[in-house]
Amino acid sequence: MSNLSRAQVESAIREYIDPWLERDLLSAKCIKDIRTDDGKVHVEVVLGFPAAGYEERLAGELRRHITAIEGVDEVTITTGTRIIRHAVQKGVKPLEEVKNVIVVASGKGGVGKSTTAVNLALALQAEGAAVGLMDADIYGPSLPRMLGVAHKPESKDGKTMEPVVAHGLQTISIGYLIEEDTPMIWRGPMVNSALQQLINETRWQGLDYLIVDLPPGTGDIQLTLAQKVPVSGAIIVTTPQEIALLDARKGLKMFEKVGVPVLGVVENMSTHVCSACGHEEHIFGAGGGASMARQHGVALLGSLPLDLSIREHTDGGTPTVAADPESRLSGIYRDIARRASAQLSLRPRDFSHKFPHIVVEKQ
Repeated sequence: MSNLSRAQVESAIREYIDPWLERDLLSAKCIKDIRTDDGKVHVEVVLGFPAAGYEERLAGELRRHITAIEGVDEVTITTGTRIIRHAVQKGVKPLEEVKNVIVVASGKGGVGKSTTAVNLALALQAEGAAVGLMDADIYGPSLPRMLGVAHKPESKDGKTMEPVVAHGLQTISIGYLIEEDTPMIWRGPMVNSALQQLINETRWQGLDYLIVDLPPGTGDIQLTLAQKVPVSGAIIVTTPQEIALLDARKGLKMFEKVGVPVLGVVENMSTHVCSACGHEEHIFGAGGGASMARQHGVALLGSLPLDLSIREHTDGGTPTVAADPESRLSGIYRDIARRASAQLSLRPRDFSHKFPHIVVEKQ
């Protein structure tokens, strides 16, 4: 069909609302090329977030909408990903080898934040991204146990550390440098210094995302990271229980005050799954995470059940996404990873590297 127009194809594409971006691909600037030639249509899609497990479905949906145009005989969809740097707090310099730092936080302990952070990192990797993971809990590091790592990081120059690679992730934790049962009896300034050393003196290599597992609360560590570390976005983990939601709201407001965008809320332990019969029930209440997300105008990234296997996997050193990648639970983590990174992809990009460095010298 020689008179097939680009406008017709664009109209068909707009009919499909991407579930992760929550908008059509044209308005999200993910359509890079449209060509029509005698009944044949070619569309090039480049997503700003990793979506290896979604690209085939995406191509099928676009093909279905475009094929419905009268006179279209053949549709070719190519998909790809280009992850860019996004803007961080004003006055904070981005890390050279890290495109985006995403912090995972909670208002209180015991909500499964660290487990969520580890599985989120693995899920982003499974979707095709290069991912690092940093344990920012100086007083109670849990990353070594969760990843099954016991050796110390190497230093090739005596000044910096090589990240410890576990399950394909580049990782660092104070727990790699001390014995597991050694208490960290440090005051705030020492903790803040250690935190900055961990993130700045680790030789990260070509990361799309660095996931930072924060300790619970809104104290010194959180403020230091929010003010001195380039953060692209934050994820808040909570349970549906009202006491957890009260503290989670404080964490969310803290990030708003320091200029760090909140990508969304993860509701953990939303239901309990009986290991004997499979019955699910809302033992901590229902809908709290969704209500909090609506109240603050952020996305509900996903809801996870209180499932025995999640605890068993992390205690065993192989988190769920690595231990059982085809499971329903791994699918939920991957959905959360897509939605969070998609929300970040809509944020302003970082242009600081494009500005010239000007030096004024005396003659």
